Amino acid sequence: MASQEMIDKYDMTIGIECHVQLATVSKLFSGANNDAREMEPNTATSPIDFGLPGMLPVLNKQAIVLAARAGKALNSEIAHISRFDRKHYFYPDLPKGYQISQMYEPIIIGGHVDAPLLDGDTVRVRIHHAHLEEDAGKLTHHGTYSLVDLNRAGTPLIEVVSEPDIHSAAGAKAFATELHRLMTYSGVTLGNLYHGNMRFDVNLSVALKGATELGTRAEVKNLNSFRSVEKAAEYEFIRQIELLEKGEKIVQETRGWSDATGKTTSQRSKEDAQDYRYMPDADIPPVVLTDEDIAQMQEGMPLLPSYYRENWSTLKLDGSVTNTVLNNHAAALLLGDIYPLRANKDAVLNEFSVDETTYESMVKKIFNWFSSTPENEIDSVKLSDGSVGPRRLLGLAQLVVDNKLSSTGAKQVFVDFFSDDFEGKSALEIAQAKNLLQESNEDAIISIVKEVLNDPASAQSVADIKAGQDKAIGFLVGQVMKKSQGKANPALAQKLIRQELA
Repeated sequence: MASQEMIDKYDMTIGIECHVQLATVSKLFSGANNDAREMEPNTATSPIDFGLPGMLPVLNKQAIVLAARAGKALNSEIAHISRFDRKHYFYPDLPKGYQISQMYEPIIIGGHVDAPLLDGDTVRVRIHHAHLEEDAGKLTHHGTYSLVDLNRAGTPLIEVVSEPDIHSAAGAKAFATELHRLMTYSGVTLGNLYHGNMRFDVNLSVALKGATELGTRAEVKNLNSFRSVEKAAEYEFIRQIELLEKGEKIVQETRGWSDATGKTTSQRSKEDAQDYRYMPDADIPPVVLTDEDIAQMQEGMPLLPSYYRENWSTLKLDGSVTNTVLNNHAAALLLGDIYPLRANKDAVLNEFSVDETTYESMVKKIFNWFSSTPENEIDSVKLSDGSVGPRRLLGLAQLVVDNKLSSTGAKQVFVDFFSDDFEGKSALEIAQAKNLLQESNEDAIISIVKEVLNDPASAQSVADIKAGQDKAIGFLVGQVMKKSQGKANPALAQKLIRQELA
């Protein structure tokens, strides 16, 4: 295992290629269904996808529109002229014997992505280009034989190719995460990683610190989670360092990643462009776009993550909270309506009888509920269709601000918003149904406080408080909460304890 001293001798350099499946209805060159998630193998196909003789491809215009939108999200230029090429190689799931791609004149040129890191910094990753291409099919392996499924063949992709600007595994994860946000927010892709809507290839090399040339790179293919991107980069960095320290050479190759073993393994030597015998595709004319065409395609672009970050900056949220919320587009859209208030601002503040400062405090609580709740407990459909909307969320926050509900109880109600059992119920109705409302009546709580203070188990804490050790009051408040079955307002309980001990 490489020691820290060995690791510190080397720099890591990463470039990432990402295949983004476009959210078109049909495939790139045929009218076959582009969504085969629930379909039997080889049913979302057409004669064009099977590569049958005499079949000619027809370019899907919507794929061009989505590519133009992807380019805008990537801060890129859209080429006025782009062309398709044939990339030749043999594989059982590639019936034509070639893949239609864009080698020499891609549609998206340059650009950059600003990816936020966990420590608050940002890494800027330049985009070299992004090109349109069709996907190949899929092989399913069964022991001694394999089956070909061409449902995926012809699926429209853009392949986003970054410059080697990333120098840490955390940076690689941050770039992949932000790229996913950009592509889903812009409507370019559905972004379902489980179904392979986005797949990442990590090209990583190591070199001695201060070296003027990059080392030989290895490419880890087809990573379908942000964690895999990070872990594969961490493993590959150490693997290459250990080889170099033993005096061995790095082989330029394609490697696979296993989440189960946490290791990469060699798959094949890396081909160069000439190995694919690229040539222009004679069946597809050049894509010619005017400035007006591009502007029209990019018109009405959805709001991107940077818009929300800028608008929420006045809340001074922790960066991890903001980015966790941004991972759920439906949640971001909803919270974008809640803050900042643009329409009927005075009416909303009057409805909840709060000033702007209190409203901001309520909004922060909502952000924290979203960021601290596991993704599988938040039903995005209920956010999108309005079942869980601003009024219900703000009503819940107001219960906390008014000390009618504890933070623990509020979190329970928040999760219950997404349960069918409480469909359409207000926060107050759910809290009442679950007996979660706090007791803020002094007469009701004072008797419990006196009982706790007279309990021999509290004697040491009482003595500690009288001796100036104020932290001991936490035990007494906890005892009051326990005896009240969590219903006592803890702030009021603390106040009454202090009064009794004064």
